[in-house]
Amino acid sequence: MTDTDVASAVPAGTAQAPSRTRRRAWIVTALLVVFMMINFADKSVLGLAAEEIRQDLGLSASAFGLANSAFFLLFSISGAAVGLLADRVRPKWLLLIMAVLWSVSQAPLAVGGGLAVLIASRVLLGAAEGPAYPVAQQTTLSWFPNHRRNLPGALIALGVTLGVLVAAPVLTWLISHHGWRSAVAAVALTGVVWTLLWIPFGGEGPYATTSENDSPSEAASDDGPGTNKGTEAETGAASAGQAQPKMPYRRILVTRTWIGVTIGYFSTYWVIAFALVWLPSYLRDGLGYSSAVSTQLLMLFWGLSGILVLGQAGLTGWMLRRGIASRWARGGVGGALLLIAGVSCLALPVAPGGAVTVVLLVGAFGLAGAMASIAATTIMELAPANRRGGALGIMNAVVTTAGLIAPTLIGSLVDTRGSGGYEYAVLITGALLLVGGIAAVTLINPDRDARLLSV
Repeated sequence: MTDTDVASAVPAGTAQAPSRTRRRAWIVTALLVVFMMINFADKSVLGLAAEEIRQDLGLSASAFGLANSAFFLLFSISGAAVGLLADRVRPKWLLLIMAVLWSVSQAPLAVGGGLAVLIASRVLLGAAEGPAYPVAQQTTLSWFPNHRRNLPGALIALGVTLGVLVAAPVLTWLISHHGWRSAVAAVALTGVVWTLLWIPFGGEGPYATTSENDSPSEAASDDGPGTNKGTEAETGAASAGQAQPKMPYRRILVTRTWIGVTIGYFSTYWVIAFALVWLPSYLRDGLGYSSAVSTQLLMLFWGLSGILVLGQAGLTGWMLRRGIASRWARGGVGGALLLIAGVSCLALPVAPGGAVTVVLLVGAFGLAGAMASIAATTIMELAPANRRGGALGIMNAVVTTAGLIAPTLIGSLVDTRGSGGYEYAVLITGALLLVGGIAAVTLINPDRDARLLSV
């Protein structure tokens, strides 16, 4: 099996081409779901082993927060740079290089070292993981037309949840029985195994950035005979042999849709950074739950997030198939979830204990995740085919600055205000979620902005 579109291996018009292409599309999607699972297992190690690492290395909350923020020092820059590069270099090789660097960056920390090694390891790991989500989405969605992208896009976002759900019990066991460095070694070795599978099976699909080698029959074959529901993919392939004009990125970045998606996704990423680094400590030290209960609540949060990601994909797909505009199918649905999560956050500090607190926690940290999937599919709908990598990468670069700010800020609040610092962190998070929800509902309209870009 080659790296190129499988459909090209079978003459266009034969019955085998669509089925082989669909099969390859789902193989690539499955590999990239695992790719994102490893990505977030890497991120979650420090949060799961927070107490052990702080005791072992003698770190204050601020120093530990700084070490986590160091992960995002080059994260955003590399996300933008590699996103732009993905419009010129095959994403298959970019993803392969990323996975190799993940393992290499964690090897020294798995063996030994103190705070300096920890920070250096996290900086390099962050630089390698910065472009992971946008390039994974770009590669996955290149196998599907617009009206079929919600499920595969949601599955890539679900990799985030699955990574935490699978990693949390396994890594917690390793940390308890073999020390926190064994958990770092485990995720590094998992990355090596993934690269060995990606080399023969990975690749881009027929809806990737058009090139002189693309043909309209190959792109259309993925949707089966007699169908023509796609939008930008079919439009891009309509003029075979004609190169698409390269639109300046700045035209895409000033659209209301790109701005609205970026603001909404920023608030989601703030929640993700909070959850990965400080949520276990918040549950134990801020709310007084035992370690066992805290682990169960973490599983509940991430599990609900995964269910909502899939539910959002089904609802959005259903709305789009019935002719409802993306403004509501994507922006409306995502914005509503962010607004509910924001209200839940703001209510947490004044809520009575018990079941009410658990419900609000689940709402605050479980509802926002669907925006990650919505952001990717919306940008893929908005941007021309030869500008998707850059548009996704720059969005991700802006969004992930939340990961640079949140851990350090929350660590500083905890150092200065004790367990009460978590309440301030939750209030800040709630306000950001409200802003993100309002931006998503009022600004996202890819149908309108795609038409403006085509003029």
